[in-house]
Amino acid sequence: MPVNSFDDYPMSWKPTLSKTKQPIYQALVAQLEADIKDGTLQPGTMLPPQRELADYLDINLSTISRAFKLCEQKGLLSASVGRGTFVSSGVRSNSILLNGINDMPTNESIIEMGAILPTQEEGEIITSYMQTLLKEPNSYQHLNYSAPMGSAFQQECAREWLQKSLCQVESEQIVFTNGSQNALCSILSSFFHTGDKIATTSLVYPGIKTVAMMLGIQLVPIPLTMDTFTIHDLRNLYKTENIKGLYLIPDYHNPTTNTMSLALREEIASFAKEKNILIIEDAINTLLKEDSSILPPIQAFAPKHTIYIMSLSKTISPGLRIAIVAAPKQYCKKLAVAIYNNTIAVSSLMVECSARLIHSGLAETIRIKRREEIVKRNELADTLLAGFITPCEKECNLRFLSLPEYFTGTSFELCARQAGVQVYAAERFAIGNCHVPPAVRIAITSPKSIAECRDGLLRLQALLNRTNDFTYL
Repeated sequence: MPVNSFDDYPMSWKPTLSKTKQPIYQALVAQLEADIKDGTLQPGTMLPPQRELADYLDINLSTISRAFKLCEQKGLLSASVGRGTFVSSGVRSNSILLNGINDMPTNESIIEMGAILPTQEEGEIITSYMQTLLKEPNSYQHLNYSAPMGSAFQQECAREWLQKSLCQVESEQIVFTNGSQNALCSILSSFFHTGDKIATTSLVYPGIKTVAMMLGIQLVPIPLTMDTFTIHDLRNLYKTENIKGLYLIPDYHNPTTNTMSLALREEIASFAKEKNILIIEDAINTLLKEDSSILPPIQAFAPKHTIYIMSLSKTISPGLRIAIVAAPKQYCKKLAVAIYNNTIAVSSLMVECSARLIHSGLAETIRIKRREEIVKRNELADTLLAGFITPCEKECNLRFLSLPEYFTGTSFELCARQAGVQVYAAERFAIGNCHVPPAVRIAITSPKSIAECRDGLLRLQALLNRTNDFTYL
């Protein structure tokens, strides 16, 4: 301990270093994680300056810097040039995300409105079609290993499907993955390194958070205003952060439901070309939109700088576990190698079934039916949750609820679960030291029927209309 006393000195965090065989920086990381977990450090807390902390502990500044850097990569801390280092806003929810597969409830009495699942009404069409496929002569060949590129027929069907979202690519630019999460893992592990920074919206799909944490890649938040951002926000962020990539969901953004304007798409494409930044464009929900309302993707304006992901899980079936990935030609081989290293092979049966559903027109039939069901459920949501629910397009499968001031997203999620409904708090989607609104996201397509959807919405309505008689986190 240095001569100067810290006994009465105000510091938000005063770690202690006990004897350990661990390197000091690892011991600091472990203590920070423990203090966050037990509530000693709350989300948004500003940590002492690194020099001040090094002086307090009587250790080298480089040791503190190394510990803080590792904590940033783990998603625990967020550092801003000129502002300091903060405990990340969504740090508590990060542990929830890593504790189970999608944190999906096992209790059948819980109405699922958290994890995003498509409506089940069209499942019989897919089941029947798959049974027909398996009855064909030599159907066993679809149980063999297959290359990520698939066959020429499968690539052509995928190319035609992408055209519906106005994504124009050649067949040889297409590879297949086992769903969009597998695609994200393969892309990040192929084109980014530990310590790299990817900019994305301050509230974002939790799956990208878990992949980034696993690979030691830092997500840097673009602040949202009225559920969107401007190109000036992105350029200002670029001035202070060494950004190597962008991850964006332009259509029915998860969780805010916002659809990005055409002008912003063009501006982002120009920015990426100017700075030579790789864009990961997640089109998970694009084909739920009406054809007439679909805007050109960012990929259309920056085809050499964009990797485009189109999963079939929300439009066709989650059980198919297939995502279509369109990459610039110079990236295809490297991406295919990453997919092989991650999964060895993509299911030939699933890819073939998906391709045939597209080729036969049944995929389009299912897509239309899903949209029709979403519209019905949104009409229910707009009526039952009026005054709380954020307006959005009628085909959007997500809804964002603004909560009364006596709720946080986390506290409402707990209360909703006690009432028998699973929803996801805004904190689950937060990255960095961003402002987290008192809100939750609900997935209106996840309940098994429209009757169950109504039941879930009514339970949420009852919670929202209660007075301030709860004890909150």
